[in-house]
Amino acid sequence: MKLLIVLHHQFELWNAPAWLPERLRRDFPQLEVVHLPGYEGVEQHLPEAEIAIAWSLRPEQFLAAKKLRWIHSPAAAVHQLLFPELVASNVMLTNAREVHGPVVAEHGIALIFALAKRLPVAMRLQLRREWGQERMWSERPRPREVIGATLGLIGFGNIGGEVARRAFALGMRVSVVRDHPEKGAGDLTSSPISETHDLAPNVSEGNDFNRAITGQNKEGALAAEVFGLGDLDRVLERSDFVVLAAPLTEKTREFINAERLGHMRPEAYFINLSRGALVDEPALIAALRHKRIAGAALDVFSAEPLPADSPLWELDNLLITPHTAAVTEQLWERHYALFSDNLRRYLAGQPLRGVVDKKKGY
Repeated sequence: MKLLIVLHHQFELWNAPAWLPERLRRDFPQLEVVHLPGYEGVEQHLPEAEIAIAWSLRPEQFLAAKKLRWIHSPAAAVHQLLFPELVASNVMLTNAREVHGPVVAEHGIALIFALAKRLPVAMRLQLRREWGQERMWSERPRPREVIGATLGLIGFGNIGGEVARRAFALGMRVSVVRDHPEKGAGDLTSSPISETHDLAPNVSEGNDFNRAITGQNKEGALAAEVFGLGDLDRVLERSDFVVLAAPLTEKTREFINAERLGHMRPEAYFINLSRGALVDEPALIAALRHKRIAGAALDVFSAEPLPADSPLWELDNLLITPHTAAVTEQLWERHYALFSDNLRRYLAGQPLRGVVDKKKGY
């Protein structure tokens, strides 16, 4: 049985370390493990590969992989793999949402604090050696507390669930928007949530989603409010911080547009932890430039690396992090723990973790 690892990215951390195939060969001696540093020569190995670890494959490469039964992506988002041939096939697709959820959630909470305490302003003042205490107080928005603030959380997969638990622990009021509000949000005071992303907007469903689960869950533990997409605008209107953690599908592309941003309050902040394509960037630029919202923090962008001439760089009420929410020294150890567990499950004929619903896109 052949396992093919083919990962190539300009960012060093996204490439498999040399120890990964070596450890797989040691722990799974029954497998033939082939590690390619790039896609050159991949056609030679694809026809015999039963398992592949890859960011992406072209349709013609996939069609050549006659024995392929399982593809694992080290990313959380897998839209680049969901071409018609793969979606229609029996090949299983798993992702690493369990790996990225806790780390990205930490980054999201850091961004909430940075915006609430106006740390980007303080850093700019520091660079100018300016003691800006009076300025930071007199300007709007003023520094504020996080406790008691309302978090509007769009999407409730692994990342969204981990953000919700951390926000709840900080004393924030959490309002979740998800495709199936009847599923609730579980007990945010208990163990980590590990559900799949389930936000797949369908505006035509309208009032069928206008339900909220509030106060307590069935066990009596404190829980988030949970709404369907039909109530998204109402959630935006009352949120102090809006965090986008939804999957990228054709239905969510440029999902946050001028109309949606218009429902946010002038003192509210917007944070994107998902993918840049979910946001209408010109609309967000206009909202920030004209101070229609207090500010934003973006870790993802429609074009990456963000071009030097992007107007986003010029906005003083925008905090930019260069797609580093998932960056951690423990990344590949976490990847190995998940994949090796799934590999044992696969060899034993057991259900896999992190299976993607290829038709839904997440």
